Amino acid sequence: MGISEIEVTRGILEGFTRDFLAALKSDVAVVGGGPSGMTCAYYLAGEGLKVSVFERNLHVGGGMWGGGMLFPRIVIQEEARAILDSFKVRLEPFSEGYYVGDSVETVSKVTAAAVDAGVKIWVGVSVEDVLIRELEKVAGVVLNWRAVELAQLHVDPLAMEAKLVVDATGHEADVVRTIKRKIPDCILNTTTGDVLGEMPMWAEVGESMIVENTREVYPNVLVTGMAANAVYGAPRMGAIFGGMFLSGKKAADLAIEMLK
Repeated sequence: MGISEIEVTRGILEGFTRDFLAALKSDVAVVGGGPSGMTCAYYLAGEGLKVSVFERNLHVGGGMWGGGMLFPRIVIQEEARAILDSFKVRLEPFSEGYYVGDSVETVSKVTAAAVDAGVKIWVGVSVEDVLIRELEKVAGVVLNWRAVELAQLHVDPLAMEAKLVVDATGHEADVVRTIKRKIPDCILNTTTGDVLGEMPMWAEVGESMIVENTREVYPNVLVTGMAANAVYGAPRMGAIFGGMFLSGKKAADLAIEMLK
């Protein structure tokens, strides 16, 4: 039985509108669909929280797809293995305490698990600003299409409320930098009160610091993944990803405690 083009259009618009309206008031908005953001969202949704992930690209997974220099493999340390096991990602040992995983398999299984847990993922959507209440607390995110942003069109955004916002935007730490730019006098929870910036690569140190740096950096704003290391001045790590998953799990644990 055939279907008209108009019926296809109606199905898309009705489905999108229903889900978008339902997400207008969420418990947590996760900005960035990389490994830390998706892991955080997965564990939050598993606790029954309403979670939206906003990813400006048309795909989630962040830097995992390309593995190391387009070799689609990633390294995971023993400390993070239980998280990968929960996603049913197959890992091969190659050195004591370290494993290699297929990056495409990892992204696919983490994404499927998050969706199954109830996470709503919005691709092609940029978070260009945050909602502020009383100039001290973040109360949501301000959204626009990534295509509008790239075309530099003057199109007013829309907004969604959220009790907490998680900056999982990677090396750029876009959410925190936007807050600091829009409220220059604000003091972040760092040694200087500002974004310290990412240091050059040092995998061992970067991996150990990323979990420590996962914390609330501004009222109702948590940082996770490389955004955490960028904000707190820690090194980048390259194609070892265990710390990203551990950071995402810690961000979820912190958010759950904050929302109790």
